Amino acid sequence: MQTQRHSQATSTNATQAVKVPEYSMMARAGLVTFEATCARCHGSNGTGTDKGPPLLHEIYNPGHHPDGAFVSAVRQGVRRHHWNFGDMPSQPQASDREIAEIVRYVRELQLANGIVYREHRM
Repeated sequence: MQTQRHSQATSTNATQAVKVPEYSMMARAGLVTFEATCARCHGSNGTGTDKGPPLLHEIYNPGHHPDGAFVSAVRQGVRRHHWNFGDMPSQPQASDREIAEIVRYVRELQLANGIVYREHRM
């Protein structure tokens, strides 16, 4: 597992170390699509930017945001609700396969960084 440093999308602009795992073949394909399509807002390695939130954040654990939430976000877009960023537009150019690969990439990256399923309680 490698460690890379990236700036985190927070008001303090702190630096966080990101553990990069040995990805599965599906996640490697998702990484390529993520970097080409999603990283401009969600940051390289999902660390966030001034345009979009970090996906390496506990709020995106599978118990709070299951895989279907990511699929829905890509397909339908998302209204701003957890962060002070604008709404996320839908990404109609993304195929079902590409979306599944991106989700796998995000989940493997999250797991390597300690973000695991935690039951969501309201």
